[in-house]
Amino acid sequence: MSMGVRLALLGDSIAAGRGAQHRTQTPGAQLARRLLDDGVDVTSRVFAVPGALSAQLAVQVDRTLPWHPHVAVIIIGANDLIHHTRAGRAARNLGDAVRRLRDVGAEVVVAPAPDLSALPDTPPGLKHVLHAASMVLRDTQITAAIAAGARVADRDHATSAVFAADRELFCGDRFHPSSAGYSVIVDTLLPLVHTAISAREDACDAPLRAVDGASRVEV
Repeated sequence: MSMGVRLALLGDSIAAGRGAQHRTQTPGAQLARRLLDDGVDVTSRVFAVPGALSAQLAVQVDRTLPWHPHVAVIIIGANDLIHHTRAGRAARNLGDAVRRLRDVGAEVVVAPAPDLSALPDTPPGLKHVLHAASMVLRDTQITAAIAAGARVADRDHATSAVFAADRELFCGDRFHPSSAGYSVIVDTLLPLVHTAISAREDACDAPLRAVDGASRVEV
């Protein structure tokens, strides 16, 4: 019987699933369910903290490492944009977190900062400024994450246009994704998580995919 995949979620309120209508619709739960559907025995655990900045990833990694994750998904950047964190500093903190996870053998998938210009209530006069700032942070994060050994989702920024075109992808606070919005995010993460699981299997020469009945989601 397989030991199963231990999938860790790190980052901010988006990684934690704030705005989802039900706990089963958070990113961790959706990823676990879809991995199970694809034949992967998985336990996901959420280490993400709502409101977290990239500088706070170090503490989350400290909490994650004793669990010995096979794959870690990091979703981070929105609060760095809100608090005007320098892109280089935020990216270095992200890169440090990726390296620490990679050093213990975990595969890492990163979802960089959202494009804040896609928020429904963004004043038209600020859209250009917010888009430019978001792209600078995203591109800097992508470079740092790849250099540290992570796989990066949504590298072409395609989800920004999807969110901008459909307000139903935002929850009632008009900032966090809705359950449907989280499905869009999971669509971008899932192929890379599968690739990460395969890479982890190759590295340890042990199967991780045999299903033993049900996925498990821990918060």
